Amino acid sequence: MDTIESYQTQLAEADSQFIEVGGFRLHYKRLGSGENLILLLHGSFLSLKSWSGVMAPLAAHATIVAFDRPVCGLTSRPLPKRGDSGPSPYSAVAQSELVADLIAALGFERAILVGSSTGGTIALLTALNHSERVRGLILVDAMVYSGYATSEVPAPVLAMMRGAKPLFTRLMGFLIDRLYEKAIRKFWYRQERLSDATLAEFKRDFMLGPWDKAFLELFLATRRLNLDARLGGLDIPTLVVTGEHDRAVKPDESERLAQAITGAELRVIADAGHLPQEERPEAFMAAIEDFLARLIH
Repeated sequence: MDTIESYQTQLAEADSQFIEVGGFRLHYKRLGSGENLILLLHGSFLSLKSWSGVMAPLAAHATIVAFDRPVCGLTSRPLPKRGDSGPSPYSAVAQSELVADLIAALGFERAILVGSSTGGTIALLTALNHSERVRGLILVDAMVYSGYATSEVPAPVLAMMRGAKPLFTRLMGFLIDRLYEKAIRKFWYRQERLSDATLAEFKRDFMLGPWDKAFLELFLATRRLNLDARLGGLDIPTLVVTGEHDRAVKPDESERLAQAITGAELRVIADAGHLPQEERPEAFMAAIEDFLARLIH
């Protein structure tokens, strides 16, 4: 059976890099230079390619690093060993620790975190748990009041799923495979802008190695994060960005998030859905450049 390591070798590109952090062999790409780091966190089911349209213009400002988050892209997908009862590396808290450790492993003290969708959730959690590592936040259609940040499987159901992992792995794998293209297209306001080739590449990069087993581990580790109760104590420059026609995280949720964080700013990108950095990269850059210029001087 093909392993994720074999795919890392086969699919790595000339600018691909790998680094061992938090039990993962993380795949990342790096552009730009300078003492300021901008770290890009993509959303679920995608990869660092979610940022391909904005990495080059961002590199004019700072050192840019985009990485494949756990269960995505060319990053490894470690699975628990029999009898392993330790904390899951796929939990939101563990992923926030991973981000904080990655910043240090890349040779920086702090970073500006730019997170899209669930990547925004993890960026926000990192800022709340490791404020010393975060210089600024750009939260792009971040899930805070719905979806990933508020989901939790009841304990009896979790126990049942853990006891029947092979069955639920096959079931989840089947459902994701069947629904993937339709779900990702709905992230775009004008779906015709997303080419079949790009969508196929995202799907290929998601479904590598033991992807279905790793995704089940992430699902089992998902917990309600109660982020809204902690927002008032956040003291980090923050920009909230939303696509005007986001169906996954309604624009009023992003507006609520901007109001809840002291001093936060809100930018609405017209003619865009859940992934404005993909759908309208030039408009996305125009929306964030002033904020970045104030942080990087």
